[in-house]
Amino acid sequence: MQSQNKTVYPFSAIVSQDKMKLALILNVINPKIGGVLLRGEKGTGKSLTVRALANLLPEAEVVTSCPFHCDPKNPQDLCDACASKYVNNEKLPTAKRAISVVELPVGATEDRLVGTIDIEKAIKTGEKHFDPGILAQANRNLLYIDEVNLLDDHLVDVLLDAAAMGVNFVEREGVSFSHPSQFVLIGTMNPEEGELRPQLLDRFALSVEVKGIPYKEARAEIIRRRIAFESNPASFAASNLDGQENIRQKIMSATTLLPKVKLRSELLDLITQICTDFAVDGHRADIAMYKTACTIAAYNGRIEVTEEDIKEAAELVLPHRQRRQPFEEPKMEQQQINESIQKWNNDKQTQPQNNDNSQNNDEPDKQEEPAEEQVFQADEPYTVKPLSSPVLDEIERHGSGRRSKIISDSKRGHYVASMLPRGKVTDLAFDATLRAAAPFQKRRKEAAINQQNALLIESCDLREKVRETKMGNLIMFVVDASGSMAAEERMSATKGAVLSLLLDAYQRRDRVGMVVFRKNSAELVLPPTNSVELAQKYLATLPTGGRTPLAHGLKLGLDAVESSLRTDDIPLLVLVSDGRANVNLYGGDPVEEAKKVACKIASKGIQSIAIDTENGFLTFGLVKQISETMGSKYLRLEELRAAPIASAVRTQLFHDHSNTPLNS
Repeated sequence: MQSQNKTVYPFSAIVSQDKMKLALILNVINPKIGGVLLRGEKGTGKSLTVRALANLLPEAEVVTSCPFHCDPKNPQDLCDACASKYVNNEKLPTAKRAISVVELPVGATEDRLVGTIDIEKAIKTGEKHFDPGILAQANRNLLYIDEVNLLDDHLVDVLLDAAAMGVNFVEREGVSFSHPSQFVLIGTMNPEEGELRPQLLDRFALSVEVKGIPYKEARAEIIRRRIAFESNPASFAASNLDGQENIRQKIMSATTLLPKVKLRSELLDLITQICTDFAVDGHRADIAMYKTACTIAAYNGRIEVTEEDIKEAAELVLPHRQRRQPFEEPKMEQQQINESIQKWNNDKQTQPQNNDNSQNNDEPDKQEEPAEEQVFQADEPYTVKPLSSPVLDEIERHGSGRRSKIISDSKRGHYVASMLPRGKVTDLAFDATLRAAAPFQKRRKEAAINQQNALLIESCDLREKVRETKMGNLIMFVVDASGSMAAEERMSATKGAVLSLLLDAYQRRDRVGMVVFRKNSAELVLPPTNSVELAQKYLATLPTGGRTPLAHGLKLGLDAVESSLRTDDIPLLVLVSDGRANVNLYGGDPVEEAKKVACKIASKGIQSIAIDTENGFLTFGLVKQISETMGSKYLRLEELRAAPIASAVRTQLFHDHSNTPLNS
């Protein structure tokens, strides 16, 4: 939590970055907007601006000694303890308190985030007490998550759910608890360190691309102000008091004015027009744009929303929602917004005449034929069903992702069972420990002398938590790009199938690698990496032609898996080929050599899928033979739909992990 004694760099002294400052201010005026994500390179002042914002805000009235900082003026948002006093007409003691920046560390556990049982109080009193977490501290404050893209997915899900509902629901060690958790959510990230999943991006209402200032005059002014602040923070802050107060008063006035702001129905049509033209998924963008436009009007001292307010809101709401697929780069076309607004204005004036014209204008686009290309484009990718089968063994693994359920070797993950400790207890299962100790309490108290604790616990009672989390997998694609794949309908379908699996791998944080074989050899074009965008980019430009060195492709795929396999990895090799091998590796028959490598893959226990791209009247069935040797799941290209792929990967990826699961 931000210190209240340290002098903070003034918000009004921050040079440029107007869009970032506006997005932050709009969220504190109207927390129901839904938070802001600041995306940008390092050293652009993202963290500095967030901390400066809290220092700018007026103090809030809170209930004294309430861990959730309840607002005494809003009975509907009180915690259980404060609500009980309010119902009984007890006076709630109040005090003024500064708004704080509550930071969520990247390495935070779920218990630290949502709260847990206060063990010390439970042992002394024999009662269960809730120990609030970060979401309790964040109530009526700013919750700041630096490097949100590096946070574990299950923590991000919990966090965003609390932000959406304004309430934190906790189930811990047999205790159900809820408390208000209304905060301004602010996330920052450097895209160079990896992207957020599109599903999570969409949960942030606003997004701003923060870039370094290229103008030397502004850069020089930043240096001058920073040096002046470091030389004498108090004096520098005092010199900016007027600027700070002006912004503070403007925020307070906007907060008062906001409930009176109206948006005309025709402008609501403009919002939906823009969102439709940008083809955003769902309706969060429309709602966020409505709230943001109203808040912009209030911030500018108006109770009527204008067309310009909606345009400004669109620039904050849409950039991170344009990603139709996870691999697409986020972008913002100012011209496209202007065209949507112009289209809306034209439709208002001449809508009856434009109905037929708009249909006629679409016809040339539908009839336009794509140009011939040397590199085939991928077919439209399709959704792969969730591959959520657990790894049913008792091996503790360390990893992160969203595919395979595993037993965690750390304090991260969901508490699913308890066990006798194998050494020093580092993650106490308090409820299980209490149950183990309960039958012996009477005897122990009779034997104890001068014992004040309500519970008497001995070392034999201790139980440790078993936590379950998810991890990604290592998927190695071995792709045939030889001349026999050159028929457009086959290579396009092949690329579409691989792209579909890449999309699924991206969403589930798998590591992926890619081997391509063509002409006389195979090439590891992508060593195993978490950046599946690189695989997609190479796939998009993959040329087709030459002979088919299948044995070399399989061997290189095997070598790549073995050389990069981690202790915790669950590997899967995906072969995509027509099997018409015609280049040998060791001087023998090309097909037989491919079978020998396939046999070696099977002997290593590496699970695999063989996707046969061969079609037509005359087929050789070579991929099926290799599949049988490799112990693969065999699929034909025309079977590559979501259900068959999901079933195949689920079966092969988790085959032989059939030990008895832990009892929960």
